[in-house]
Amino acid sequence: MIKDIDKIHKLAGKLGISFKNEENIAAAFVHRSFLNESKSVKNSNERLEFLGDSILSLLVSEYLYLRYPSFSEGELTNLRSSVVKTSTLATVSGKLDFGSYLYLSRGEEEGGGRENPSILADTFEAFLGALFLDQGLSAVKKILSRHLFPLFDKILKESSYKDAKSVYQEIIQEQTKISPLYKVISQKGPDHAKEFTVGAYVGNSLQATGSGKSKQEAEMKAAENALEKWRKK
Repeated sequence: MIKDIDKIHKLAGKLGISFKNEENIAAAFVHRSFLNESKSVKNSNERLEFLGDSILSLLVSEYLYLRYPSFSEGELTNLRSSVVKTSTLATVSGKLDFGSYLYLSRGEEEGGGRENPSILADTFEAFLGALFLDQGLSAVKKILSRHLFPLFDKILKESSYKDAKSVYQEIIQEQTKISPLYKVISQKGPDHAKEFTVGAYVGNSLQATGSGKSKQEAEMKAAENALEKWRKK
């Protein structure tokens, strides 16, 4: 049992939601480190995070499917990934000041746990799971519509849901009508720890290079460097 749930009263007022069971909502903010310092609290928010993750994926998928009817499956997948990733969820969680409502151990708090992106993202998902159990799917959708879904306009405008190779290819095809090519320039190291250097070419002209532990990683780095070079023109 969580004794101090005054902070959840404040959260309810901030979000404009009347929780049916504030103790269950409070459970979404219990980090596993807190269990070491509390005899009365037996469970962390990890099970609620598991539930919230599935609900988030469902509602984001539904939103994207209905909002962008002309997008391919691949584009929808990339868009969804861009908004359910840790950094995005942590930003939303931070704007909602979820860090202030966390139940943490002293050590975790002193280590900056209230600002930790991973903890904030996990807490946001746990909150969605708890809210679903308390209010149902429609309440979760309202929270997402208010705080998460509006981010898609910015993501689309900046094309940040696309990887560097996709963005660079679109730019080069539009300008030159040809696609960039990626060629391995060198590779070194033993078989279990090779490092590849790949060049990004437009026609026969080398635009940039990139290195990585695999060809794919090196190609992506080369595309990122080529894209950065193009943007500085």
